[in-house]
Amino acid sequence: NVFRSALMDYWEKSCAVTAVKNPTLLRASHIVPWAACETDEERLNVHNGLLLVATLDAAFDAGLITFDDDGRILISEKLTEEDQFSSGISKHMHLSRMNDEVRKRLAWHRAHLFEG
Repeated sequence: NVFRSALMDYWEKSCAVTAVKNPTLLRASHIVPWAACETDEERLNVHNGLLLVATLDAAFDAGLITFDDDGRILISEKLTEEDQFSSGISKHMHLSRMNDEVRKRLAWHRAHLFEG
């Protein structure tokens, strides 16, 4: 709950991509997964998280999507165009904000989890 609460504040209580504000639809997603973090401080670091709607969270956790250094979505070839369309994932999506701390963790996500 501490991590989710911090992400709600950081991302202004809305999805980092879609701007959905209904908290029931939002998930606190680790960029570098909990188990891969070396310290509790990193696990709870607000810059190691994205607040995402459930569909984007599931795709991100599965490595089917990630984000480049400019916050633009990258979509795995393993996610069919039909599934992209049906789940509302678009190549035009991007994060609402970026900084060097988030960028560093997204580089880890691209290298270790993304099914690109």
